[in-house]
Amino acid sequence: MRLVMLSDTHLPARARALPAEIWTAIAEADVVLHAGDWISRDAVDELAARAGRLIGCYGNNDGPDVRAVLPEVARATLGGLRFVVVHETGPARGRERRMAAAYPEADVLVFGHSHVPWDSTVARAAGPASAAGPAARTPSAAPSTLRLLNPGSPTDRRRQPAATYLTAVVARGRLDDVVLHPLPTAG
Repeated sequence: MRLVMLSDTHLPARARALPAEIWTAIAEADVVLHAGDWISRDAVDELAARAGRLIGCYGNNDGPDVRAVLPEVARATLGGLRFVVVHETGPARGRERRMAAAYPEADVLVFGHSHVPWDSTVARAAGPASAAGPAARTPSAAPSTLRLLNPGSPTDRRRQPAATYLTAVVARGRLDDVVLHPLPTAG
């Protein structure tokens, strides 16, 4: 299962449209995860129409029109992995520990807000899932690790060298081939 992960698209405030490279990636993906700050309901609707499946949440800059159709926290099981999609996670310091405690059921947390790409994994206390892995876990057992991913922003790089998004593959209960894609700078 091919994934595209986005956040902080800020359409049309930061760009009139998503870059063509992202639309190509979305056309090739099975699932798109978006971690909020869409700004426009039109952006939500266009992505929903063009994605095979869309899983998204709203962000702090999203108004009532976006909040009416998206949750604050989105959850989905994809290929045996439990994903949580949320916009804000607080300061970088202590993020892994806080998010592991806040989302004990999650294998993967996709987040946004900072526009700063992030990829880390935090170990949890040993429990029923630690020896068997995600595929053998019972639905109520907590995973042994949490992978945290922030795709950055494809339209507003702020102080980053490039605007970015993530792709990955879920297969046999594993998240593989996680790739951060820098986008060409306009101009």
